[in-house]
Amino acid sequence: MTFIIDLLAATLRNATPLIYGTVGETYSERSGVLNLGIEGTMYAGAFAGFATAAATGSPLIGLAAALVVGVLAGAIMAFLTVTLGANQHVSGIGLTIMLIGVAEFANRLIFTGTDLQRIEPMPLLDPLAVLGPGGEVFRQYALTYVAFLLVVPVAWWVLQRSSFGLEIRAVGENPEAADAAGVNVARTRYLALMIGGALMAIGGAFFTLAVLGSFTLDIIAGRGWVCVALVIFGRWRIGRGVLGALVFSFVYSLQFRLRILPGFGELPFELLLALPYLVVILALALSGRNVAYPGAYLKPYRRS
Repeated sequence: MTFIIDLLAATLRNATPLIYGTVGETYSERSGVLNLGIEGTMYAGAFAGFATAAATGSPLIGLAAALVVGVLAGAIMAFLTVTLGANQHVSGIGLTIMLIGVAEFANRLIFTGTDLQRIEPMPLLDPLAVLGPGGEVFRQYALTYVAFLLVVPVAWWVLQRSSFGLEIRAVGENPEAADAAGVNVARTRYLALMIGGALMAIGGAFFTLAVLGSFTLDIIAGRGWVCVALVIFGRWRIGRGVLGALVFSFVYSLQFRLRILPGFGELPFELLLALPYLVVILALALSGRNVAYPGAYLKPYRRS
């Protein structure tokens, strides 16, 4: 029972940054723009949040700084792909390389000491500790509660029920028709990319502000690319994307704990480490058939 409770608690914790990234990427892609800058945006958000918190002593101010950096990253991506009409693959990968490079350079410039810099991470919350040992599942960071109880339902409502969400889906499916109906395609895509960038950066800041309290190189470790796969697995729907994030996080948390169980310690470390990514590939292979992409996916729009 202790093993299961610990596994479920770790699953929720590890799913948190993936949920922020997946929801943010869903905003971008539903508007018709593939944002491959997600890895760099999460990386920059992690560093900006940590550096600001280290300077001010406040993780909340660091979180606000990460959000601003994410908005700016989304605006840069929008300028390249919406205003200039540049190739979305090249723009996204270039943005990722630039943001990671800037963050690593700033890290070496600001934190020049050899000792690992640390801040006091955001506290854990245990509102259901009265449940006894099982309450550990609910003893999560505040950003985890925000992700599950606020970000996910609000994002679902915005994209599926609000007029703004209808505009995002319209410009992602048929920007010509949306433009004819009076929707400002460029503005809508800018807003979708900036909102998405803000959520991605918060997902990156979760590592430095909540879990680790420090910044290390390669802190995101490819989770941005996992979020892109989860959006496709979820078929651009919030609920399915979150489910994919939970499945990946469950396997990711499980592979760490399998190493201490009798019989599993003999397995190669690399095999267990690759297990969650193999699950993602398998899930994409099984669910990626006949996927209905947004109609204007990867297509720049110019008013004639």
